[in-house]
Amino acid sequence: MRGLRPDGGVFPAPSTIVKLLGAFALFAAFVLIGAAPARAGENVFIEVTPNSVQAGSRVHLRASCENNNNRQAQVDSDAFGRVTLRPDNGFLTGSATVPGNKEPGDFPVNLRCQNGNTASTTLTVLNMAQPSKGPATGGGGTAAGRGTGMLLLVGGLAAAGAAVAIGMAGSRRRTGAGS
Repeated sequence: MRGLRPDGGVFPAPSTIVKLLGAFALFAAFVLIGAAPARAGENVFIEVTPNSVQAGSRVHLRASCENNNNRQAQVDSDAFGRVTLRPDNGFLTGSATVPGNKEPGDFPVNLRCQNGNTASTTLTVLNMAQPSKGPATGGGGTAAGRGTGMLLLVGGLAAAGAAVAIGMAGSRRRTGAGS
């Protein structure tokens, strides 16, 4: 589209590239101005590793209190009590031991940050019976016992001697048959 200049001439039509650049600038301004700030609490979490343990086991805790990871936080659970998490490489970390006499079940693990944010997860405590000794399945052929090494040595020497004897007997027949 052409327009009139004040001196009576005609303005040239804008090129396609200029139109695209203008549209892109308008779109970029809309995206940057219209972007909503991140809501509080999106980066607040608590992780328990492993999340299923045998009573008496140790668990590791890793958490985030959003932009407040340079301050300590508290974790409470009926599975292990209260633990203080400390700053560690941009996260809050700590460990806890589930008592050996803790009954099995699912226990909430609750994080409370100093800035008021909270998060929770679940820890499962198992109660699997531990066997007192291995099953009675036989002598255990690879078990180290008295005389096992000697028995293997004698058997190996006997097999090697038999192979040499058979080889010598076979070579004598061929030599005798060809003469």
